[in-house]
Amino acid sequence: MAAAPDENAGPHAADLARLAGLHGVATSYSPAPDRTVPVPASAVVAALAALGVDADGPDAVRAALADRERELRERLLPPTLVHWAGAEPPAALAALPAGTRLRVRTEDGEERDTAAGLPLGVHLLTALAPDGRTATAHLVVAPDRLPDPPGRSYGLLVQLYSLLSRRSWGMGDLGDLAELAGWAGRAAGAGFVQVNPLHAAVPGAPTDPSPYRPSSRRFPDPVHLRIEDVPEFAYAEDQGRLRTLLERADRLRATVLDKGALIDRDAVWELKREALETVLRVPLPPGRQAAYDAFRAAHGQALDDHATWYALAEVHGSDWHGWPGGLRDPRSAETARARTGLADRVAFHTRLAWLTDGQLRAAQRAAREAGMSVGIVHDLAVGVHPGGADAWAQQDVFADGTSIGAPPDAFNARGQDWGLPPWRPDRLAACGYAPYRDLLRALFRYAGALRIDHVMGLFRLWWVPQGSPPAEGTYVRYDADAMLALLALEATRAGAVVIGEDLGTVEPGVRETLQRRGLLGTSVLWFERDWEGDGHPLPPERWRADCLATATTHDLPPTAARLTGEHVDLRDRLGLLTRPAAEERAEATADAAEWLALLGSLGLLDLTAAGPPGSDEEEEIRAVHRFLLRTPARLVGVWLPDGVGDRRPQNLPGTWDQYPNWRLPIADREGRPVPLEELVASPRLRGLLEVLREGRAP
Repeated sequence: MAAAPDENAGPHAADLARLAGLHGVATSYSPAPDRTVPVPASAVVAALAALGVDADGPDAVRAALADRERELRERLLPPTLVHWAGAEPPAALAALPAGTRLRVRTEDGEERDTAAGLPLGVHLLTALAPDGRTATAHLVVAPDRLPDPPGRSYGLLVQLYSLLSRRSWGMGDLGDLAELAGWAGRAAGAGFVQVNPLHAAVPGAPTDPSPYRPSSRRFPDPVHLRIEDVPEFAYAEDQGRLRTLLERADRLRATVLDKGALIDRDAVWELKREALETVLRVPLPPGRQAAYDAFRAAHGQALDDHATWYALAEVHGSDWHGWPGGLRDPRSAETARARTGLADRVAFHTRLAWLTDGQLRAAQRAAREAGMSVGIVHDLAVGVHPGGADAWAQQDVFADGTSIGAPPDAFNARGQDWGLPPWRPDRLAACGYAPYRDLLRALFRYAGALRIDHVMGLFRLWWVPQGSPPAEGTYVRYDADAMLALLALEATRAGAVVIGEDLGTVEPGVRETLQRRGLLGTSVLWFERDWEGDGHPLPPERWRADCLATATTHDLPPTAARLTGEHVDLRDRLGLLTRPAAEERAEATADAAEWLALLGSLGLLDLTAAGPPGSDEEEEIRAVHRFLLRTPARLVGVWLPDGVGDRRPQNLPGTWDQYPNWRLPIADREGRPVPLEELVASPRLRGLLEVLREGRAP
């Protein structure tokens, strides 16, 4: 929220602070309970400009403030209202003038003259006041909580591209995911497999390998397709061409698994694209044609826009800002003509979205048929690439001239700019959060659970003005009640669990709100300390229950590296340390030793013959997971590379070309890539999972 203005700063500062507060723009923030940091006035003005508010100078601020106050004073209803099931009706309804008549058109098209007793859904509410004023609002009727996990379970965490099998084409694919889920459910008793975001990437040379900077979050990336599992593959006319591509895929896979090369996503996609060009010439039989038609009808304009962007990107490049003028507008006559002229390419990309959706749903079916209580946990990235398909198709709901990131904190003194354009909260509310609803509905088609990256973004996001350093941004608030209500609605319809990534700085009240609504948090062993007390590791009984508990994540060192201190050596080699290496190593050793001592005191690890941390890493990693099982956490996650002793993080924050982020196959302790077939036979992995299987009961 906006801070009170400095009394000595003059009336302009006071007016700007009030204007900012009325638009959800912060003028200060608190990185710690006892510390408040003002944000630059330039950041406030830029954020307001991105919201369509002119605050450039005292006169503009006064005029905008008068307009906003008049708007709020005169309006009957806000654009979106939330009614939680079992709770009192929204306060805005109770505040309507006496005699106001209400009309409701439900989500199913039924007309009603009352807002009481409505079914779950997003309905259209019209208010007619006695003085002649009218207002229309979206009324979200949501269950009061998200679905709970179906009992306690453990699962595997993996970056799908890193999970190569001997059948993959150089990176892990959806066939590999289905195989892993089938094995983990049946042979290891796992309840879920969590993967990285599988959103559609921005094509390029090279393509940005980060799964957290996609072109589209609504549609998946066809690079994950298992080509041979496309039914039309067997009926393609040019089987000779397909055999040649399969041979090339064999060689590409061998360079990764047998020769230690990095995963080359672009090379994989080039092979798959060539194969799909051949396979998709096969006409669909009647049943599949009907399924394809139903998919197109379900996704409508959004799917057409998505496929059109990819068709246009093949001609004009992958950043729509540089396209010819008319094509920058998805609704222009020029775009309509181009869509017609590129009809074959639009159809190609439409088919790819459908095929990928089908294999994603098949992976979830395989997981559930293997006995998994949850199945596949998909990951929702916090935003999209500014030049990609979503940003082009949804320009009306994205804020211009700004990107999201994070303010300075203990881990990054200069703050962060993630280069992702934020949604405008005012435009989302005006359309009843339609893009957000559609995004959730699309993901829940094939997700047993959804992990939301940086879940704090449902409450507020740090907006960085274009051209400014990350520290010179400010927070902009979203209607968390509406965002959570729609999440609860869509998750309930899908019967899916939701996990929020709530690591790092979290403003007061957020975790409590998430817990009240049934959204699980994320707890990582190395961060769970008594920060308000003595700083020692938090004993298991004091961990929260409503969370996914893990030893590490894709952005952190694998457990073996943490225990041995090899993560410090890596950062030292790359010049990333901010203190002398000896200090960093001493601190890392002490940290690991303190945790191991706690494990020993709890009887989870035999320390009688123990050497320094990491001297018996297999047993120590098993003990770490025994500890996680001692906590009340509803879900316990095992970082799959920990099962074979991999030392390398999949992503090393703060690096770009210094480290091969997002391009590493799962490897053993010597760095030798381990294919899926060897992975599931690994005695080390099986021993670790047996610990989880035996101890998963609360």
